[in-house]
Amino acid sequence: MNRRFSSQRMALLAGGIALLTACGGGQGGMKLGDDQYAVEAVAVTSSRQAEQYPATIKGTQDIEIRPQVSGFIVKLCVDEGATVRKGQALFQIDPTQYKAAFDQAAAGVKSAEANLKTVSETEANKKMLHEQRIISDFEYQTAINNTLSAQAALAQAKAAYASAKQNLGFCTVTSPSDGVIGTFPYRIGALVGPSVAQPLTTVSQIGNMYVYFSMTEKQLLEMTRTGETLKDQLAKLPAVNLQLADGSMYGEPGKIDAVSGVIDQTTGSVSLRAVFPNSQSILRSGGTGNVVFPYAMDNVIVIPQNATVDIQDKKFVYVLQADNTVKYTEIKVSHLDDGRTYLVTEGLKAGDKIVVEGVQALKDGQQITPITRAESEAKFQQAMKDQREGNLATAFN
Repeated sequence: MNRRFSSQRMALLAGGIALLTACGGGQGGMKLGDDQYAVEAVAVTSSRQAEQYPATIKGTQDIEIRPQVSGFIVKLCVDEGATVRKGQALFQIDPTQYKAAFDQAAAGVKSAEANLKTVSETEANKKMLHEQRIISDFEYQTAINNTLSAQAALAQAKAAYASAKQNLGFCTVTSPSDGVIGTFPYRIGALVGPSVAQPLTTVSQIGNMYVYFSMTEKQLLEMTRTGETLKDQLAKLPAVNLQLADGSMYGEPGKIDAVSGVIDQTTGSVSLRAVFPNSQSILRSGGTGNVVFPYAMDNVIVIPQNATVDIQDKKFVYVLQADNTVKYTEIKVSHLDDGRTYLVTEGLKAGDKIVVEGVQALKDGQQITPITRAESEAKFQQAMKDQREGNLATAFN
Protein backbone atom coordinates (compact mmCIF):
# COMPACT_ATOMS: atom_id res chain seq x y z
CA MET A 1 0.00 0.00 0.00
CA ASN A 2 2.79 2.47 0.88
CA ARG A 3 4.64 1.57 -2.31
CA ARG A 4 1.54 2.34 -4.41
CA PHE A 5 1.02 5.68 -2.63
CA SER A 6 4.67 6.59 -3.17
CA SER A 7 4.42 5.81 -6.90
CA GLN A 8 1.30 7.92 -7.28
CA ARG A 9 2.97 10.80 -5.45
CA MET A 10 6.00 10.64 -7.69
CA ALA A 11 3.81 10.61 -10.79
CA LEU A 12 1.90 13.65 -9.58
CA LEU A 13 5.18 15.45 -8.77
CA ALA A 14 6.56 14.70 -12.24
CA GLY A 15 3.38 15.98 -13.82
CA GLY A 16 3.57 19.15 -11.74
CA ILE A 17 7.15 19.80 -12.84
CA ALA A 18 6.20 19.23 -16.48
CA LEU A 19 3.28 21.62 -16.15
CA LEU A 20 5.48 24.27 -14.53
CA THR A 21 8.04 23.89 -17.28
CA ALA A 22 5.43 24.16 -20.00
CA CYS A 23 4.00 27.31 -18.47
CA GLY A 24 7.31 29.00 -17.85
CA GLY A 25 9.73 27.83 -20.53
CA GLY A 26 10.93 29.68 -23.59
CA GLN A 27 11.45 33.35 -24.30
CA GLY A 28 8.52 34.57 -22.24
CA GLY A 29 9.98 33.59 -18.87
CA MET A 30 8.18 32.09 -15.83
CA LYS A 31 4.39 32.03 -15.65
CA LEU A 32 2.68 30.18 -12.82
CA GLY A 33 -0.70 29.50 -14.40
CA ASP A 34 -2.73 32.51 -13.10
CA ASP A 35 -3.38 36.08 -14.27
CA GLN A 36 -0.43 37.60 -12.41
CA TYR A 37 2.34 38.95 -14.66
CA ALA A 38 5.55 40.77 -13.81
CA VAL A 39 5.38 44.36 -15.09
CA GLU A 40 8.03 47.09 -15.22
CA ALA A 41 7.94 50.78 -16.12
CA VAL A 42 10.43 51.74 -18.82
CA ALA A 43 12.69 54.75 -18.39
CA VAL A 44 15.05 56.79 -20.54
CA THR A 45 18.69 55.97 -19.89
CA SER A 46 22.08 55.87 -21.59
CA SER A 47 23.72 52.82 -23.08
CA ARG A 48 27.30 51.88 -23.83
CA GLN A 49 27.56 48.97 -26.21
CA ALA A 50 29.91 47.69 -28.85
CA GLU A 51 29.62 45.81 -32.11
CA GLN A 52 32.23 43.67 -33.84
CA TYR A 53 33.07 43.72 -37.52
CA PRO A 54 35.34 41.13 -39.20
CA ALA A 55 38.56 42.81 -40.30
CA THR A 56 41.75 42.20 -42.25
CA ILE A 57 45.12 43.66 -41.27
CA LYS A 58 47.49 45.18 -43.78
CA GLY A 59 50.76 47.06 -43.56
CA THR A 60 50.53 50.72 -44.49
CA GLN A 61 52.43 49.62 -47.57
CA ASP A 62 53.24 46.12 -48.82
CA ILE A 63 56.04 46.51 -51.37
CA GLU A 64 56.81 43.71 -53.79
CA ILE A 65 60.56 43.25 -54.27
CA ARG A 66 61.35 42.35 -57.88
CA PRO A 67 64.77 42.05 -59.55
CA GLN A 68 65.65 44.59 -62.24
CA VAL A 69 68.37 42.44 -63.80
CA SER A 70 68.51 38.75 -64.68
CA GLY A 71 70.84 36.29 -63.06
CA PHE A 72 71.33 33.59 -60.45
CA ILE A 73 70.82 34.38 -56.77
CA VAL A 74 74.17 33.87 -55.04
CA LYS A 75 73.39 35.16 -51.56
CA LEU A 76 70.44 35.74 -49.20
CA CYS A 77 71.42 38.70 -47.04
CA VAL A 78 68.49 38.43 -44.57
CA ASP A 79 66.11 35.76 -43.34
CA GLU A 80 62.36 35.52 -43.73
CA GLY A 81 60.46 37.62 -41.18
CA ALA A 82 63.45 39.85 -40.46
CA THR A 83 63.03 43.52 -39.68
CA VAL A 84 64.97 45.60 -42.20
CA ARG A 85 65.88 49.24 -42.79
CA LYS A 86 65.63 51.26 -45.95
CA GLY A 87 68.61 50.53 -48.23
CA GLN A 88 69.57 47.29 -46.46
CA ALA A 89 70.75 44.48 -48.78
CA LEU A 90 68.26 41.63 -49.21
CA PHE A 91 69.55 39.50 -52.12
CA GLN A 92 72.72 39.27 -54.18
CA ILE A 93 72.44 38.37 -57.85
CA ASP A 94 75.56 37.06 -59.64
CA PRO A 95 77.33 40.26 -60.78
CA THR A 96 79.97 38.70 -63.06
CA GLN A 97 78.55 39.72 -66.43
CA TYR A 98 77.44 43.11 -65.14
CA LYS A 99 80.88 43.80 -63.64
CA ALA A 100 82.45 42.99 -67.03
CA ALA A 101 79.99 45.30 -68.79
CA PHE A 102 80.76 48.01 -66.26
CA ASP A 103 84.52 47.69 -66.76
CA GLN A 104 84.05 47.80 -70.53
CA ALA A 105 81.88 50.91 -70.26
CA ALA A 106 84.45 52.58 -68.00
CA ALA A 107 87.18 51.83 -70.56
CA GLY A 108 84.95 53.21 -73.29
CA VAL A 109 84.64 56.49 -71.42
CA LYS A 110 88.42 56.79 -71.09
CA SER A 111 88.88 56.01 -74.78
CA ALA A 112 86.28 58.59 -75.78
CA GLU A 113 87.89 61.17 -73.51
CA ALA A 114 91.32 60.54 -75.05
CA ASN A 115 89.93 60.78 -78.58
CA LEU A 116 88.15 64.01 -77.75
CA LYS A 117 91.35 65.47 -76.38
CA THR A 118 93.20 64.56 -79.60
CA VAL A 119 90.63 66.01 -82.00
CA SER A 120 90.19 69.09 -79.85
CA GLU A 121 93.94 69.82 -80.05
CA THR A 122 93.82 69.12 -83.79
CA GLU A 123 90.96 71.57 -84.19
CA ALA A 124 92.89 74.24 -82.29
CA ASN A 125 95.88 73.73 -84.54
CA LYS A 126 93.70 73.80 -87.67
CA LYS A 127 92.08 77.00 -86.46
CA MET A 128 95.46 78.74 -86.21
CA LEU A 129 96.44 77.55 -89.70
CA HIS A 130 93.07 78.61 -91.07
CA GLU A 131 93.46 82.08 -89.63
CA GLN A 132 96.83 82.32 -91.41
CA ARG A 133 95.12 81.14 -94.61
CA ILE A 134 97.43 78.14 -94.82
CA ILE A 135 94.54 75.60 -94.97
CA SER A 136 91.19 75.78 -96.64
CA ASP A 137 87.80 76.39 -95.03
CA PHE A 138 86.79 72.80 -95.78
CA GLU A 139 89.77 71.36 -93.90
CA TYR A 140 89.09 73.55 -90.88
CA GLN A 141 85.37 72.65 -90.89
CA THR A 142 86.30 68.98 -91.01
CA ALA A 143 88.35 69.45 -87.85
CA ILE A 144 85.37 71.10 -86.14
CA ASN A 145 83.10 68.22 -87.17
CA ASN A 146 85.56 65.69 -85.82
CA THR A 147 85.47 67.45 -82.45
CA LEU A 148 81.68 67.42 -82.39
CA SER A 149 81.66 63.70 -83.22
CA ALA A 150 84.17 63.02 -80.46
CA GLN A 151 82.02 64.94 -77.98
CA ALA A 152 78.96 62.91 -78.99
CA ALA A 153 80.95 59.68 -78.67
CA LEU A 154 82.01 60.68 -75.18
CA ALA A 155 78.42 61.43 -74.19
CA GLN A 156 77.37 58.03 -75.56
CA ALA A 157 80.17 56.30 -73.65
CA LYS A 158 79.17 58.04 -70.45
CA ALA A 159 75.53 56.95 -70.93
CA ALA A 160 76.66 53.36 -71.44
CA TYR A 161 78.80 53.68 -68.33
CA ALA A 162 75.86 54.99 -66.27
CA SER A 163 73.65 52.12 -67.47
CA ALA A 164 76.32 49.52 -66.72
CA LYS A 165 76.90 51.02 -63.28
CA GLN A 166 73.19 50.97 -62.56
CA ASN A 167 72.82 47.33 -63.65
CA LEU A 168 75.80 46.38 -61.51
CA GLY A 169 74.12 48.12 -58.57
CA PHE A 170 70.89 46.23 -59.27
CA CYS A 171 72.74 43.00 -58.58
CA THR A 172 72.39 43.91 -54.91
CA VAL A 173 68.64 44.00 -54.22
CA THR A 174 67.95 46.40 -51.35
CA SER A 175 64.90 47.26 -49.26
CA PRO A 176 63.04 50.37 -50.46
CA SER A 177 61.75 51.15 -46.96
CA ASP A 178 61.77 50.11 -43.33
CA GLY A 179 59.62 47.05 -42.71
CA VAL A 180 59.36 43.32 -42.22
CA ILE A 181 60.40 40.74 -44.80
CA GLY A 182 57.92 38.18 -46.10
CA THR A 183 58.61 34.71 -47.49
CA PHE A 184 61.24 33.77 -50.10
CA PRO A 185 59.88 31.83 -53.11
CA TYR A 186 63.38 31.91 -54.67
CA ARG A 187 66.61 30.93 -52.96
CA ILE A 188 70.31 30.55 -53.76
CA GLY A 189 70.83 29.13 -57.24
CA ALA A 190 67.44 30.24 -58.61
CA LEU A 191 67.45 32.11 -61.90
CA VAL A 192 65.45 35.30 -61.56
CA GLY A 193 64.74 38.34 -63.68
CA PRO A 194 62.35 41.25 -64.17
CA SER A 195 59.70 38.96 -65.71
CA VAL A 196 59.49 36.33 -62.91
CA ALA A 197 55.94 35.43 -61.91
CA GLN A 198 56.42 35.97 -58.18
CA PRO A 199 58.31 38.74 -56.42
CA LEU A 200 61.50 37.85 -54.58
CA THR A 201 59.72 38.80 -51.34
CA THR A 202 57.52 41.50 -49.85
CA VAL A 203 58.52 44.27 -47.46
CA SER A 204 55.64 45.34 -45.23
CA GLN A 205 55.74 48.68 -43.46
CA ILE A 206 54.30 47.86 -40.03
CA GLY A 207 55.07 50.89 -37.89
CA ASN A 208 51.37 51.64 -38.29
CA MET A 209 48.87 49.10 -39.58
CA TYR A 210 45.75 49.51 -41.68
CA VAL A 211 42.76 47.48 -40.53
CA TYR A 212 39.96 47.17 -43.08
CA PHE A 213 36.36 46.32 -42.16
CA SER A 214 32.88 46.84 -43.57
CA MET A 215 29.51 47.97 -42.23
CA THR A 216 26.16 48.43 -43.89
CA GLU A 217 25.23 51.65 -45.62
CA LYS A 218 22.47 52.20 -43.03
CA GLN A 219 24.88 51.86 -40.11
CA LEU A 220 27.29 54.32 -41.70
CA LEU A 221 24.51 56.85 -42.30
CA GLU A 222 23.45 56.62 -38.66
CA MET A 223 26.95 57.71 -37.64
CA THR A 224 27.69 60.34 -40.28
CA ARG A 225 24.36 61.98 -41.17
CA THR A 226 25.40 65.57 -40.44
CA GLY A 227 26.07 68.69 -42.44
CA GLU A 228 29.81 68.48 -41.84
CA THR A 229 32.50 67.42 -44.26
CA LEU A 230 33.60 63.79 -44.28
CA LYS A 231 36.94 64.79 -42.73
CA ASP A 232 35.15 66.44 -39.79
CA GLN A 233 32.84 63.46 -39.40
CA LEU A 234 35.75 61.02 -39.30
CA ALA A 235 37.51 63.17 -36.70
CA LYS A 236 34.48 62.85 -34.41
CA LEU A 237 34.14 59.09 -34.71
CA PRO A 238 35.18 57.28 -31.51
CA ALA A 239 38.37 55.28 -31.20
CA VAL A 240 37.98 51.60 -32.04
CA ASN A 241 39.59 48.50 -30.59
CA LEU A 242 40.89 45.37 -32.25
CA GLN A 243 40.18 41.81 -31.19
CA LEU A 244 42.96 39.52 -32.41
CA ALA A 245 42.53 36.08 -33.95
CA ASP A 246 43.16 34.37 -30.58
CA GLY A 247 40.33 36.32 -28.94
CA SER A 248 42.58 38.68 -27.00
CA MET A 249 42.23 42.45 -27.28
CA TYR A 250 45.02 44.46 -28.87
CA GLY A 251 46.54 46.84 -26.36
CA GLU A 252 46.29 50.10 -28.33
CA PRO A 253 43.18 51.77 -29.79
CA GLY A 254 42.88 52.74 -33.44
CA LYS A 255 41.28 55.58 -35.33
CA ILE A 256 39.07 55.42 -38.43
CA ASP A 257 40.73 57.57 -41.07
CA ALA A 258 39.07 56.62 -44.37
CA VAL A 259 35.71 55.53 -45.77
CA SER A 260 35.23 54.08 -49.24
CA GLY A 261 33.41 56.35 -51.64
CA VAL A 262 31.74 53.38 -53.34
CA ILE A 263 29.06 51.09 -51.91
CA ASP A 264 29.38 47.42 -52.81
CA GLN A 265 26.26 46.71 -54.87
CA THR A 266 26.32 42.98 -54.12
CA THR A 267 26.46 43.31 -50.33
CA GLY A 268 25.25 46.86 -49.66
CA SER A 269 28.28 47.42 -47.45
CA VAL A 270 30.83 50.20 -47.17
CA SER A 271 34.53 49.61 -46.54
CA LEU A 272 36.23 51.56 -43.74
CA ARG A 273 39.87 51.78 -42.71
CA ALA A 274 41.27 52.23 -39.23
CA VAL A 275 44.90 52.94 -38.34
CA PHE A 276 46.49 51.17 -35.37
CA PRO A 277 49.97 51.88 -33.99
CA ASN A 278 52.22 48.83 -34.02
CA SER A 279 55.27 49.82 -32.00
CA GLN A 280 55.69 46.27 -30.61
CA SER A 281 55.28 44.64 -34.06
CA ILE A 282 52.45 42.45 -32.76
CA LEU A 283 50.28 43.03 -35.81
CA ARG A 284 51.33 41.42 -39.07
CA SER A 285 50.21 42.17 -42.59
CA GLY A 286 47.68 39.61 -43.81
CA GLY A 287 46.32 38.89 -40.33
CA THR A 288 42.65 38.88 -39.34
CA GLY A 289 40.60 40.00 -36.36
CA ASN A 290 37.50 41.94 -35.38
CA VAL A 291 37.16 45.69 -35.10
CA VAL A 292 35.22 46.49 -31.93
CA PHE A 293 33.24 49.66 -32.56
CA PRO A 294 31.83 51.39 -29.44
CA TYR A 295 28.35 52.90 -29.50
CA ALA A 296 27.41 55.49 -26.89
CA MET A 297 23.69 56.25 -26.95
CA ASP A 298 21.85 58.70 -24.71
CA ASN A 299 18.13 59.11 -24.08
CA VAL A 300 17.24 55.58 -25.11
CA ILE A 301 14.88 53.00 -23.61
CA VAL A 302 16.39 49.62 -22.73
CA ILE A 303 14.12 46.59 -22.29
CA PRO A 304 14.87 42.89 -21.69
CA GLN A 305 14.68 40.72 -24.78
CA ASN A 306 12.36 38.23 -23.09
CA ALA A 307 9.74 40.98 -22.88
CA THR A 308 9.27 40.89 -26.65
CA VAL A 309 7.43 38.70 -29.14
CA ASP A 310 8.84 38.24 -32.66
CA ILE A 311 6.47 37.91 -35.60
CA GLN A 312 7.72 38.12 -39.19
CA ASP A 313 10.84 40.10 -38.33
CA LYS A 314 8.83 42.56 -36.25
CA LYS A 315 8.99 42.95 -32.50
CA PHE A 316 6.06 43.52 -30.16
CA VAL A 317 5.55 44.13 -26.45
CA TYR A 318 2.49 44.13 -24.22
CA VAL A 319 1.89 47.60 -22.75
CA LEU A 320 -0.21 47.76 -19.58
CA GLN A 321 -3.26 50.04 -19.88
CA ALA A 322 -5.07 51.97 -17.14
CA ASP A 323 -7.72 49.22 -16.77
CA ASN A 324 -5.01 46.54 -16.37
CA THR A 325 -5.52 45.19 -19.87
CA VAL A 326 -2.52 44.78 -22.14
CA LYS A 327 -2.11 46.30 -25.59
CA TYR A 328 -0.12 44.49 -28.27
CA THR A 329 2.34 47.19 -29.41
CA GLU A 330 4.95 47.12 -32.17
CA ILE A 331 8.37 48.58 -31.37
CA LYS A 332 11.50 49.42 -33.34
CA VAL A 333 14.89 48.49 -31.92
CA SER A 334 18.50 49.34 -32.70
CA HIS A 335 20.64 46.86 -34.62
CA LEU A 336 22.87 46.64 -31.54
CA ASP A 337 22.28 43.38 -29.70
CA ASP A 338 24.10 42.24 -26.58
CA GLY A 339 22.02 39.07 -26.31
CA ARG A 340 20.10 40.31 -23.23
CA THR A 341 18.49 43.67 -23.98
CA TYR A 342 17.12 45.74 -26.85
CA LEU A 343 17.53 49.48 -27.41
CA VAL A 344 14.06 50.77 -28.31
CA THR A 345 14.05 53.55 -30.90
CA GLU A 346 10.28 53.73 -31.55
CA GLY A 347 7.03 52.52 -29.98
CA LEU A 348 7.60 53.23 -26.28
CA LYS A 349 7.96 56.31 -24.13
CA ALA A 350 9.27 56.85 -20.62
CA GLY A 351 6.75 55.74 -18.02
CA ASP A 352 5.08 53.04 -20.14
CA LYS A 353 4.62 49.79 -18.27
CA ILE A 354 5.33 46.55 -20.13
CA VAL A 355 4.97 42.90 -19.26
CA VAL A 356 8.44 41.41 -18.82
CA GLU A 357 7.63 37.74 -18.11
CA GLY A 358 5.28 35.19 -19.60
CA VAL A 359 4.51 37.27 -22.70
CA GLN A 360 4.09 34.17 -24.88
CA ALA A 361 0.90 33.29 -23.01
CA LEU A 362 -0.71 36.73 -23.40
CA LYS A 363 -3.26 38.01 -25.90
CA ASP A 364 -4.09 41.54 -26.99
CA GLY A 365 -6.69 43.08 -24.67
CA GLN A 366 -6.26 40.43 -21.96
CA GLN A 367 -6.75 41.65 -18.39
CA ILE A 368 -3.98 40.81 -15.94
CA THR A 369 -2.98 41.39 -12.35
CA PRO A 370 0.34 43.27 -12.50
CA ILE A 371 3.04 42.37 -9.99
CA THR A 372 6.68 43.31 -9.60
CA ARG A 373 9.64 41.15 -10.59
CA ALA A 374 10.41 40.60 -6.92
CA GLU A 375 6.89 39.34 -6.25
CA SER A 376 7.09 37.09 -9.30
CA GLU A 377 10.40 35.64 -8.12
CA ALA A 378 9.05 35.06 -4.61
CA LYS A 379 6.02 33.28 -6.05
CA PHE A 380 8.22 31.08 -8.20
CA GLN A 381 10.45 30.14 -5.26
CA GLN A 382 7.38 29.24 -3.18
CA ALA A 383 6.03 27.05 -5.98
CA MET A 384 9.36 25.24 -6.21
CA LYS A 385 9.35 24.72 -2.46
CA ASP A 386 5.81 23.33 -2.55
CA GLN A 387 6.84 20.89 -5.26
CA ARG A 388 9.85 19.69 -3.32
CA GLU A 389 7.69 19.16 -0.25
CA GLY A 390 4.93 17.46 -2.25
CA ASN A 391 2.34 20.20 -1.65
CA LEU A 392 0.91 19.90 -5.14
CA ALA A 393 -2.42 21.35 -4.08
CA THR A 394 -0.76 24.75 -3.41
CA ALA A 395 2.14 24.61 -5.86
CA PHE A 396 0.18 26.29 -8.68
CA ASN A 397 -2.08 28.65 -6.74
